[in-house]
Amino acid sequence: MSETAKPRAATLAHLRSGDLAKGDPIPLPLTMASIFHSPGDATGFDQYGRFSNPTWHAVEHALGHLEDAQCVAFPSGMAAISATFFALVKSGDRILLPSDGYHTTRALAERFLKPLGIAYDVRPTSSMLDGGFAGYRLVFVETPSNPRLDICDIAAVAKTAHEQGALLIVDNTTMTPFGQRPLDLGADIVVSADTKAINGHSDVLFGHVASRDPDIIAKVRDWRETAGGIPGPFEAWLVHRGLETLEVRYDRMCSSAETIARRLKGHRAVSGLRFPGLESDPSHNLARAQMERFGFLISFELASEEKAEDFINNCALIESATSFGGVHTSAERRSKRGDAVPPGFVRLAVGCEPVEELWQAIEASLDGLAAERLGAL
Repeated sequence: MSETAKPRAATLAHLRSGDLAKGDPIPLPLTMASIFHSPGDATGFDQYGRFSNPTWHAVEHALGHLEDAQCVAFPSGMAAISATFFALVKSGDRILLPSDGYHTTRALAERFLKPLGIAYDVRPTSSMLDGGFAGYRLVFVETPSNPRLDICDIAAVAKTAHEQGALLIVDNTTMTPFGQRPLDLGADIVVSADTKAINGHSDVLFGHVASRDPDIIAKVRDWRETAGGIPGPFEAWLVHRGLETLEVRYDRMCSSAETIARRLKGHRAVSGLRFPGLESDPSHNLARAQMERFGFLISFELASEEKAEDFINNCALIESATSFGGVHTSAERRSKRGDAVPPGFVRLAVGCEPVEELWQAIEASLDGLAAERLGAL
């Protein structure tokens, strides 16, 4: 953990302490209310559940503490992404998206922004700087990209985008504020699917938008209030609970991923291995420069669709699931979700299991595939 991250981690679980009175609960109380007592001029107080909720305030305060920025909470990561688009662009604007990032972001642009007169282009993450950003209102990057784990230079993209009149949005879902800090590197906005590692228990959908620009935050918050894309208080309470263990979980996951990626590199059943922490990875030098950790996602290829499915289904410590960032290790063959990857492409999300036991289970499943191949020969 970096020196700047340590104070944030140490104080995260104590943010409420300064406001506690004798006898108050130390854990965050859950406020399940759609209306609040608001006689007379109630400016500055909770009034109605579409406007605010004390549990939201607490989770936004905690997220803001980690991001060193104002945060607005949403009921999913895509709700957060949608809010930035609808709050900040208008008909006639043009936006740039990654061609190799999360596919639903592109689907949103095609199905809903394009009919409103908002044009979009796509560009690979690894060559995001190529061609510049003249004429764009927003540049949206996801780094590392999901699922191939390519990286772009956030600081360089931010500098060029600003020089050419564009705002930069960075999807930081895979990294969390403990792994990468896009706002420190010049990004205007961070979006995150807190469904993943920030909550960490695979039991809630959530997301947030963070920015150090008060005007951006005001527009995003106004969009949430007007459109009604609000998180439920119980979901906010669950995410607040997950946040208090984020640093511990994330450290375990990243450390285990570094160990497992190095061992996967030498396995005969594996090809096309990508992990930013490997010295041989094409993104390694840039990752070292702009990331505080290398993350917990690993991607690689197996010989066929059948081999990939067998590997996932026969590994005792892998759950076959489409999400990632939970305490359990999960994996998915991503071509079945529409990503432009080979049939045997696997995205592995390392969880919190003890690393040696996890590796033994992974190795056993991979060895089974290799044995099948030798038997067929």
